[in-house]
Amino acid sequence: MSSHRNHQSEAPRADAERRLSGEKSHPQARLPVAVGTCFAVLAIVLTLMGLWREDNLSFRNVALGIVLCGGTWGLVSWAITTAVVQVEEEVASGRHNDADHQ
Repeated sequence: MSSHRNHQSEAPRADAERRLSGEKSHPQARLPVAVGTCFAVLAIVLTLMGLWREDNLSFRNVALGIVLCGGTWGLVSWAITTAVVQVEEEVASGRHNDADHQ
C-alpha cells in the first residue's frame, strides 16, 4: 500500500519535470498551437472582410482588428485546446496506470 502512495506522489513530480525540460511526450503537443493559429487567422480574415465591406479600412482599424480579434480568438482557442490535450493525456495515463496496478 505504501508503494502505491509513493508511486502516486512521484508521478506529478515527473510530469512537472518533463514539462519544465521541454520534452514532448506526445505527437499532439503541436495541436494547440495549430488550432490557435487557425482561429486567429480566421478571425483576422473575417475582421478584414467586415472592415472592407463597411468601407472602413484604415490603418488603425486594421491594426486593432488584427491584434484584438486575432489575438483573442487565437489565445482562447489555444488555451481550450491545451486543456483538452492535457486532460486526454491524463485520462490515458490514468487508464494505463490503473491497468498496471490491477
